[in-house]
Amino acid sequence: MQKPKIQVFPSILSADFGRLSEEAHRLELAGADGIHIDIMDGHFVPNLTLGPKAVAAIRKSTHLFLDIHLMIYNPFDYVEAFVREGADRITFHFEATEDVEDTLEFIHKCGKQAGLAFRPETSFSMVPKFISSCDLLLLMTVNPGFGGQAFMPDVLEKIRLAQEAIRRQKSGCVIQVDGGINPDTGKQCVEAGATVLVSGNYLYHQKDLKQGIASLRV
Repeated sequence: MQKPKIQVFPSILSADFGRLSEEAHRLELAGADGIHIDIMDGHFVPNLTLGPKAVAAIRKSTHLFLDIHLMIYNPFDYVEAFVREGADRITFHFEATEDVEDTLEFIHKCGKQAGLAFRPETSFSMVPKFISSCDLLLLMTVNPGFGGQAFMPDVLEKIRLAQEAIRRQKSGCVIQVDGGINPDTGKQCVEAGATVLVSGNYLYHQKDLKQGIASLRV
């Protein structure tokens, strides 16, 4: 059986916000598969971060795939703004809207990949019905809202169950993990079935960013 390709998406949440353009270019030179951009509204999660204009600035600085993670209520209302500014994939939270299917469909109508994210405490029973509508499932391995949290190993079982459901449905959906990802926890997630790793604190504490990204693909 062929080993799946592991993609690494550094989280720009851990970068220097005063140098977003330079940081984006640095990630491209370091061999990242794309850039994970966390958007927080101060309501769905207690933190506030970037908006569409910041995404536009990053888009002008790199050809990398831009992976937008909306941690905001009413994500449907913001899809067009992020599409306009250069998003390649938009992922929003199951817990943030009652219009999950409509939002997934709208993102696809805009010509972009659609992802659906789940908090660690959300029951896995909520996941399978959306697999056929998603390009990506984001299974959070920390509580969303802040960087630097410890990895939650309980999510590994959810990753395994999600991979089994994807196989049963013969879906092309991939599993992304985000939160406390380093070579050790990343390996555990990959063994469980994840193929897209988001990492912030670990990567930005490495002296050699390129080497840090490579270490997550082993």
